[in-house]
Amino acid sequence: MAKLPRRDKTREKASIVAAKNRRELIAAGLHRRDLLKMGLLTTAGMLIPKVGLSARPLTSAGYVFNTPQSRPTRAFIEDMPRLVIKQPVADAAALTGPDPQAAPNLLGGESRTIAHQAFAQFPPQKYYEIHEKAFLAKSSPDFVQPTTLWGFDGRFPGPLFVARYGEPILVRQFNDLPAENNGFGLNSTTTHLHNGHTPSESDGFPCFFNASGKFYDHHYPNVLAGINSTHPGTGDIRESMHSLWYHDHRIDFTAQNVYKGLAGMYNLFHPENSAYDTGNENTGFKLPTFPDYDINMVFNDAVYDPVTDQLAFDLFNLDGILGDKFLVNGKVQPVLHVSPRRYRFRWLNMGPSRFYQLSLLDPTNNSSKPIWQISTDGNLLKKPVQVPNGCRIAVAERVDVIVDFTGLQGKTFYIENRMEQVDGRGPTGNVLAPGQGDKILKIVVDGPVVADNSINPALIPATQAVYFYAFPDTLPAPVVTRTFRFERNNGQWAVNGKFADCADTRFAIKRNTVEKWIFQNNSGGWQHPIHMHFEEFQTLKINGVAPATSGIIQAGRKDVLRLEHNMQAELFFRFRDFTGRYPIHCHNVVHEDHAMMVLLEINDTGDTNTNP
Repeated sequence: MAKLPRRDKTREKASIVAAKNRRELIAAGLHRRDLLKMGLLTTAGMLIPKVGLSARPLTSAGYVFNTPQSRPTRAFIEDMPRLVIKQPVADAAALTGPDPQAAPNLLGGESRTIAHQAFAQFPPQKYYEIHEKAFLAKSSPDFVQPTTLWGFDGRFPGPLFVARYGEPILVRQFNDLPAENNGFGLNSTTTHLHNGHTPSESDGFPCFFNASGKFYDHHYPNVLAGINSTHPGTGDIRESMHSLWYHDHRIDFTAQNVYKGLAGMYNLFHPENSAYDTGNENTGFKLPTFPDYDINMVFNDAVYDPVTDQLAFDLFNLDGILGDKFLVNGKVQPVLHVSPRRYRFRWLNMGPSRFYQLSLLDPTNNSSKPIWQISTDGNLLKKPVQVPNGCRIAVAERVDVIVDFTGLQGKTFYIENRMEQVDGRGPTGNVLAPGQGDKILKIVVDGPVVADNSINPALIPATQAVYFYAFPDTLPAPVVTRTFRFERNNGQWAVNGKFADCADTRFAIKRNTVEKWIFQNNSGGWQHPIHMHFEEFQTLKINGVAPATSGIIQAGRKDVLRLEHNMQAELFFRFRDFTGRYPIHCHNVVHEDHAMMVLLEINDTGDTNTNP
């Protein structure tokens, strides 16, 4: 996190005053036109760089970031919470409100306006009901007052969905959020199942709103891509996904609503009797058994008002927001107790703007203990890759790792972030030495000795090219090559020179075709984690070279590309099975809301627009 060499009391006081002044402008309801008349906005639409007002004032030393610090808190006091597993209701009749149906039920109180396109083909086998609502929580026992959050079922992170391929589900989501937002956030939402192969009407398209007091039925087929096209009836097993997450995606308010707590995780397994990822270490790939030894971890950072302990979100900061408190599953620097055996950790970077280099620190000698990375985003690699210095994770990326604590009874380790980042623009590129980063989670090996029937990645023969799934081939010729320039435009964020707008669908993809996309970072010192909804991609080249398959892994199948400084990436996409509107966007959610996003449509016609 951005740190001062010593506590600068004068600057701390000035930053608190400046943040207070910015919040008063927001509370007064002043619009940009008002602020321009008052001489408080630049022509680029940002607050003038003035000490006592701007988050990035201009001083004799140049631009400095002027964000107040949270109340001091102690580390490693509370245990890390495990995500609560969401339970289905008995049947469709047990849902609050009318029975689910393919057509939108506007008269019954539903916000959905588009019919489910796969409801009859993949009828739901389980039904869930979830409520977005405000609640109070303390992320640290050292906070004096509880923080007002918004969360799914009134918790943060939201409940963990555990689904299986071949078992379609329906999730009825109620918006019970209040009109009062305590300074930021909007009680109009749309929930995106990130990495889901999901029809558009259930994907969480940013312009399909669910208003407060309404409900929205999301139908998740839980099928493999290609089921209606390249691999009819089954889908392509190589397209399997595993660690997904869900979050609010309301256009212009994603950053605020997710920062406020509207996010959770979604584990997708194959059937228990399959040869794949079953959640049982005695079958299939023999990965550590869920949930005892397969643990979801949601990482995010936040800054709190040092007086009220409420979340502070600076609406005038368009660079990206960095917090000074590191949270795991909603707690500031908690503790996890484990047994001396192998574990599967599912790491999610929820953001809003920080990149991580997560490694396992052995404090006895300040060394990084090697771990095994088994996935990129929701997709398993061909086989585990040992990563001595941990895993780099941009906002919205996920990484599954195998950590072996066998024979280490009584030892203590830390998950440490070694990525240097001083502002929302992205990391500096400097990876700190072991022991020099921020310790985020303490892990104590003090649990009982238990049986371990999981695979030891170290015993997979080096000559064995594939242990999990092979990658789909990239041989089919693309029907079109499209170029997307991610750039800074008059103080905000643009793609190919334009901002996102719900009325602007920029191009169309023909269903069941292949395309090649080129992503270019033309925004100077900023980095952008770029996410495409609905379909994963394979990276063909980065700056003209095939991506590495070890270290900072960009190879494999992914749904988020870390578009780093001066990078150009060539990506291979297949678009199959369903139609409708979807977005591409930066997942530094502050950039996304201002307004680095492209809206597109998949249909049966498509176009050949090379520069959308």
